[in-house]
Amino acid sequence: MRFCPIVVFVLCTIASPAAAQNTPSPPSPDFLFGRPAGSFTVRGSWLFARAGSDWYDFVTNQLTLDRRDFDAPGIAADVGITVSDRLQVVIGTGFTQSSSTSEYRQFVDNNRLPINQATRLREADLTGSVRMALQPGRRISSLAWIPRGVNPFVGAGGGMVWYALSQTGDFVDFTDRSVFTDVFASNGWAPEAHVFAGVDVRVARRLFATVDVRYRWAAADLTRDWIDFDPIDLSGLHLSAGINVPF
Repeated sequence: MRFCPIVVFVLCTIASPAAAQNTPSPPSPDFLFGRPAGSFTVRGSWLFARAGSDWYDFVTNQLTLDRRDFDAPGIAADVGITVSDRLQVVIGTGFTQSSSTSEYRQFVDNNRLPINQATRLREADLTGSVRMALQPGRRISSLAWIPRGVNPFVGAGGGMVWYALSQTGDFVDFTDRSVFTDVFASNGWAPEAHVFAGVDVRVARRLFATVDVRYRWAAADLTRDWIDFDPIDLSGLHLSAGINVPF
């Protein structure tokens, strides 16, 4: 029959793309083409404030505030530049903010109503650190680099921290027990130092989940709205988790 060769040709033409589609694509290599030049990290964080200076003593004694009211959520980002198989120089920034409402513990107004305030503390920092990988990746040739699946790290550094503190609402004048409305505010910069440790866990070829814990030491002078107070304590423990992308 004359149409048989045509039928066979058509069937083969149809079958060839189908066979190509059913052929599994080769898996992406489990290595990188050379050691990463650096990394970019974004983290969500939670600050456990030390709240150790006398300003915190004053507001927690007079107002219905607790030191844990100054714990705060935050966000942070880091850019790391690789200098060796184990070491990175890291430039980072972060921001936290706590907000709480309160009233005087021992005073009420003339109508026997609470005397209320709102307290907000914002903190932002700009830091430089050295980060050391405890289990660096492995070079298998001049072009191939195999990252570790689990990579713990430690580091330390310093920088500058900015804070902005405000209290808005009604306050008691302790000289005559009168109540007045006002805004007290203070802000400024101070040096800081920190140490940290954590772990990167590989979840894709160029994607790591990261968890770290860091402690920051810092204290800043209060401006004239709060006189005769020691520098405000900005130290605290930061727990954070996020993603790390090597490049």
